[in-house]
Amino acid sequence: MVMSQTVLPAGFPLLEELERRKQLQGFVDRSHSFSIRPIHLNETSPDTSSVPLTNKTEIHYLPLLNSTRYTTGRPYGWGSFMMTPSVGFQNYVSGGVEGGNKWFRFRFQPEVLLSENRSFNGFPDYFPSSVNQARFRYWNTGDFPELFADSWNITPWWGQSKIALGYGAFELGLGTENIWWGPGQWNALIFSNNAQGFPHVSFNTRKPAKTFLGNFEGQLIVGRLENSMRPATQHPSLNSSLGRGFTGDWRYLNAVNITFNPFFAKSLFVGINRSQQQYSSDMGNSFVDFLPVLEPFQKIVYGFERDEEGRDQQTSVFARFVSVPAKTELYVEYGRRDHALNWREFILNPEHARAYLLGFTKLVSLESSPFDLQIRAEMVHQQESVNRFVRYPGLGGNITWHTHWRARGFVQNGQPLGVGVGVGSNAQTVEIALVDGIQKRGILLERLENHQDFFYRAFGQDSRMRPWVDLSIGFIFANRWNERLVTNSKLQFISTNNYQWNQNQLSTVAEFSQADIKVNALFQIDFVYQINTKKNIIK
Repeated sequence: MVMSQTVLPAGFPLLEELERRKQLQGFVDRSHSFSIRPIHLNETSPDTSSVPLTNKTEIHYLPLLNSTRYTTGRPYGWGSFMMTPSVGFQNYVSGGVEGGNKWFRFRFQPEVLLSENRSFNGFPDYFPSSVNQARFRYWNTGDFPELFADSWNITPWWGQSKIALGYGAFELGLGTENIWWGPGQWNALIFSNNAQGFPHVSFNTRKPAKTFLGNFEGQLIVGRLENSMRPATQHPSLNSSLGRGFTGDWRYLNAVNITFNPFFAKSLFVGINRSQQQYSSDMGNSFVDFLPVLEPFQKIVYGFERDEEGRDQQTSVFARFVSVPAKTELYVEYGRRDHALNWREFILNPEHARAYLLGFTKLVSLESSPFDLQIRAEMVHQQESVNRFVRYPGLGGNITWHTHWRARGFVQNGQPLGVGVGVGSNAQTVEIALVDGIQKRGILLERLENHQDFFYRAFGQDSRMRPWVDLSIGFIFANRWNERLVTNSKLQFISTNNYQWNQNQLSTVAEFSQADIKVNALFQIDFVYQINTKKNIIK
């Protein structure tokens, strides 16, 4: 049996990028923002919307995804569901079935991760106490362990599973699927597929809701987040003397996304995300305790005395512009993790506690070639602005994106829910590729500034010290071998400059010395196997 609707998990390798590219080419409904994911394919692609939903229940197999990654030397990589930033071998498998009718849908898509969790040379134990305290400032306000297990480990999970009741453009569901909010392609400021999905109840649109003002999409969720319960470093002495343990409590999450596509600018999508989390032991019993996203934004209205409630709040606004004639998209997302005193303070001081990302995609048709040239780029910036020098005592600043003194970071099982490049880190990514449908051959260039907020707090006033910066190049090859099998592979070489801030000595020259440069590699290959060829989404 062939069901009329297939849900593509958030950040699914190759296929999500393909749907996004189809929109630039005019093959996919332009009213879809790609700012709330997972994507309901029958609402974006004419190829899967020709069969109307009926009262008859239908079931079909979902594509089987197998992702294998091997990383040498030190951790690298983000945005791969349950996969962790670790050294050695990892293998992720996901698959299942989905079905339903006009009113009810279910998707059973569990996942399992096999990981080696090899130890590596992480943060050293010989820095002076001031440096160690600066580093643990960010570990103690978050949950970002160096190792996610002590040896080989198998982790099963419900994965991209969900059950939902639907009517028209709306649905109410319960699931553990990954959520992605905002227009980003490699990162998102609030939710992405960087961490394992979490249990949540969701009221959301499954297609744009059409009104006289334009199209609206949205999602309101409440969920449960867990900590990893892992120590921060691989040095027990540092962990015991400086580390802050977890209580074992879980965190209550409430978040909302609203996306608007105005009738007078059909190529423009604008939206807002807001999230609030706190440990369950800090919660009250009032209505707004369960829906805190309804609370005022301004602190002067919200109340300063409520800081003891331990709520961590983040807000981002975003925009995406799509030009089909130019085969181009431009997007931006700007967020704050500490709300302003009032609107005047926000206007005068917009850079406080902010993070942002910018990106674009451009397709160029090539004459006498079946391939198009695709250029994609994105930059994400989490490092605190220079505002920290005038707002806080001293020169160290406060904390950074995805961290919080009481709520211990916007994370699930030790991984950030949004930006995966590292705490207080900045990244710039450029990809140049030849594409033809799902086929792709390309090069990836990436620059990663690691833990910049820690660096400037610990070493910023020492002119002899240099930051830890990774420069990498990756080679991408994706191919459809037959109507069932697609592979997507990446071999990435990472030149690591001043790893862990030069463990052996201070740098005495303006540039990185050759001794401070190490090269590591990351290889990943994804196999997507289409079991149900009658419902082929890899064409």
